[in-house]
Amino acid sequence: MNYIFHFGAVFHDFDILLAGALVTLRLSAIAMAFGLIIGTICALGKLTGPLPIRWLIGCYVELIRNTPFLVQIFFVFFGLPPLGIRFDANEAAAIAMTVNVGAYATEIIRAGIESISEGQLEAGAALGLSGFQIFRFIVFFPALKAIFPALSSQFILLMLGSSVAATIAADELTEAANNIESRTFRSIEVYAIATGMYLAMSLGLNMVFAWLYHWLFGEPTGQGENR
Repeated sequence: MNYIFHFGAVFHDFDILLAGALVTLRLSAIAMAFGLIIGTICALGKLTGPLPIRWLIGCYVELIRNTPFLVQIFFVFFGLPPLGIRFDANEAAAIAMTVNVGAYATEIIRAGIESISEGQLEAGAALGLSGFQIFRFIVFFPALKAIFPALSSQFILLMLGSSVAATIAADELTEAANNIESRTFRSIEVYAIATGMYLAMSLGLNMVFAWLYHWLFGEPTGQGENR
């Protein structure tokens, strides 16, 4: 093996990788924010909505959870333009990621709500709490505490899965690495650095979520609990 490692050519374009990492985080944050909104609405609809609504939500969840994310992002980017609906690569990535994480968030949030026992709701009503107060003090906070680790893990998985967006040339980290590799032909060096950046982002987010959990609920989380 006569391969000579040369990281200088990659670090020369490190600003491009850093810009790609920031796009990765931005896409992930946007998708998670809107995905949580979708997930909350769908979870409530699945629990309390009429049968047709519950059926439609169930179809959405099963469709997304049982098809590859690559196919979903291709559908948004390549499948919708013939219908007159066009998005650029970053927009298509954000939409596909939002729809994807919304399905998973639906089931996570639904499970959190269902973890609240009927007796607790009845006790709140017996104390004279309004419906909003019951939701706020008896349902929302305990349910959030129960699902917080799962949602944190889902966010990190979403961030890592955003690398698929490189297939449609979205301006995220993997696409930035591909562009540098195509110019420098330093495949090992480029993807080693990209791997390290993904690892750093994952571990950093894990620490942020652990701190946030402690701040919200006053309890420490073990290392890696959010993964």
